Amino acid sequence: MIQSENRHQLTFEDKVITLLGTAHVSEESAELVAAVIEEERPDTVCVELCQSRYQTMTQEKRWKETDLIKVIREKKAFLLLSNLMLASFQKKIGKKLGIKPGAEMLRAIQAAETVGANIHLADRDIRITLSRAWRLMGLWTKSKLLAQLITSFGDVDSIEKEDIEKLKEKDVLDALLGELGDLLPELRKVLIDERDLYLTARIRTAPGKRIVAVVGAGHVPGIQRNWTDTVDIAALEVLPPKGKFIGFLKWGIPAFVVGLIIAGFFMAGSDVGSHMVIWWIVATGLLSGIGAAVSLAHPLTILTAFVAAPFTCLHPMIAAGWVAGFVEIFLRKPKVKDFERLPEDIGSVKGFWKNKITRVLLIVVLTNIGASLGALLALPLMAKAF
Repeated sequence: MIQSENRHQLTFEDKVITLLGTAHVSEESAELVAAVIEEERPDTVCVELCQSRYQTMTQEKRWKETDLIKVIREKKAFLLLSNLMLASFQKKIGKKLGIKPGAEMLRAIQAAETVGANIHLADRDIRITLSRAWRLMGLWTKSKLLAQLITSFGDVDSIEKEDIEKLKEKDVLDALLGELGDLLPELRKVLIDERDLYLTARIRTAPGKRIVAVVGAGHVPGIQRNWTDTVDIAALEVLPPKGKFIGFLKWGIPAFVVGLIIAGFFMAGSDVGSHMVIWWIVATGLLSGIGAAVSLAHPLTILTAFVAAPFTCLHPMIAAGWVAGFVEIFLRKPKVKDFERLPEDIGSVKGFWKNKITRVLLIVVLTNIGASLGALLALPLMAKAF
């Protein structure tokens, strides 16, 4: 029997499960996976993939179907950008070591097909995971997350092959998520703990009696810890409702701003009211425009962000970033070559700003952040004028 510290034996009812902890950019992990599956010849191979990630991995051209307008309309620009940044982190390490990220999952799928085993997708849909995390984050938390993802690019250059092998104790992507969990504790439960529970339940209920489960090494302790616990998997797939307080703020702050301006005109005179309006326009418009400019948006997109922000900040159903994103798509429509270069471009910070697809996402996100910061800055300035 192949011996490895990353191989663990578990039982559940009449099932025997071989749990393999891997590093997603390790050639040794990929070789171990193939060897163990060949040795065990299981009924089922579980992989730490959801349906969308499985299709992305096995159908490499599927990402060309991305509809940016739909992404913006459904308010998923930040989610997609975060997902691409996480993928980029893995891709850069994989490129450094000469191995494709997720190679051990592909090897597991290929080995399963070779021995005639079923393939069982064990991870929760990445869109649900990111959406649940998104609901927990406020503007400041989202800004910190974006900053952390960007700064993580620089850490890759100092990682050597020996360090990657050490990370088998804590999978490299899960290590990044773990760092995010330490920086943003409210996200740890969704990104790490909930997925440990979900993987546990999916592996235990996989068909067949002999099962090999391939997961990131960072999930192994959680799976072992939760192995005998009851898991309500349906509850882990539900998107929590938006908080009432958030809804109140979305409508309450615009109402407060409008009321403050009206009060300024009627109680302090037209000069004060006019100054309040000017402060609102300058603060929201300027910072929104700066967000678009930092994203290297088209000059007309920057102007649009400046003009739109004072109005969109007063309407909870519209955001300056969405307007700017739509204008950027119209002015610089992504071409086939942008989709073709996307896998390569996300491997560097420069590529994120250069590729028209990721640039649109950056424009949406940074313009919205700028507009929101502008609104927060405008309020004390307006109150002072009053």
